[in-house]
Amino acid sequence: MIAQLVGSLTELAGGWLKGKANAQAANANLKLVEAEAKATIMKNAAMSESEWEKLMAQNANNSWADELYAVIFALPLVLAFAGNWGRDIVQNGFTALDACPDWYKAALGIILSATFASRQATKFFRKK
Repeated sequence: MIAQLVGSLTELAGGWLKGKANAQAANANLKLVEAEAKATIMKNAAMSESEWEKLMAQNANNSWADELYAVIFALPLVLAFAGNWGRDIVQNGFTALDACPDWYKAALGIILSATFASRQATKFFRKK
């Protein structure tokens, strides 16, 4: 009878230990799967960003928009040296732009960032 009781207790303890080991193995496997999934997501994000930059560089070769925007941005600089009438035009223009809604200024910043293929500038304009 004691042997049977000891055998039952040993079997119970062995089952408990086996269950504990299985739970730890499942937890470790879950962590491994999560880490692999995160690594895949990071890899895909890096590849996606690289592809976007490559596409933007290819499109920039056939675009006149960057030259147009460079001229537009240079105009206030040139007008600032054109006497009072030039400075008045620049001041009035910037006052008008300051009165624009925030969404318009943000959209303009994003468009310009995309034109010059600068992802970091896009983040800057979204913060404002």
